Amino acid sequence: MAILKTHYVPEEIEAIRLYDYAAIIFPTLPSRKAIKKAISREEITVNGLKTSTGYWVIPGDEVVLKESDVNPPKEYKLELLVVYEDDYMAVVNKPAGIPVSGNQYRTIQNALIGNLRLSNQEDALRWVKPVHRLDAATSGLLIVAKTAKALVKLGQQFEAKEIAKTYAAIVIGEIDESGNIQFEIDGLASESQFELLEVVPSLRNKKLSLVHLYPKTGRTHQLRIHLSKLGFPILGDQLYGEEGQVLVGKGMFLCAIGLQFHHPITNEPLCVDLPLPDKYAALMEREKRRWDKYN
Repeated sequence: MAILKTHYVPEEIEAIRLYDYAAIIFPTLPSRKAIKKAISREEITVNGLKTSTGYWVIPGDEVVLKESDVNPPKEYKLELLVVYEDDYMAVVNKPAGIPVSGNQYRTIQNALIGNLRLSNQEDALRWVKPVHRLDAATSGLLIVAKTAKALVKLGQQFEAKEIAKTYAAIVIGEIDESGNIQFEIDGLASESQFELLEVVPSLRNKKLSLVHLYPKTGRTHQLRIHLSKLGFPILGDQLYGEEGQVLVGKGMFLCAIGLQFHHPITNEPLCVDLPLPDKYAALMEREKRRWDKYN
């Protein structure tokens, strides 16, 4: 099995089981169930040896993730917008409402098969693999690796916080013009920055704000939790939003619109962007128009 990533446990690590640690260092694994399977199949090893989910990692441990030797996923037919592609990696526009991967058929992982060509490189992966996660309800830019080296190098950039991400969101309320949010998530430090673009009045919500968001760490649901705790939940967020404020059938207004990083092989800087989704501007305009009509 090809080695996808090698991680050395740093000196400052606090006591943590492999089952929990793997979820932090291997973002390509979609769920806790996938981590458990990877450990039992020896796709995750520690110091070259088979281990267990209950192993307590210690500084200096070498934790390795290997490519799975299970059968390739079955293709899910869904046309994706391919924003960037070469023989090593790609960036696609993930639609909202579909998980990146997981123990189901309707995933972006399965849809990638029919949208991207396989690599011709010697270390080509048997099937292309997403490098990071986006929530099922979140849309936008998703980085995909085609070779083992690209997967390793991109993973290292994520781990070193060298990949800059920009999100667009509509939040409930009138947020400040800019700010920095720092709330711990599951006991871990986390940081996000925001920038206000536009505020409109709303009959349902009083005010709505269109913002750009810049996560500085990569905790699960980070932006959603941060904005909710700050008092400005993302419109349409059924998990962290305000009861009665979720728009039925409209989805969640959170989209990954910008990525800045270095190509994993050439090291050239890459800047990939998406325009603001049409539904964002349409909603802001509609809310303002309805306010003007009834006030």
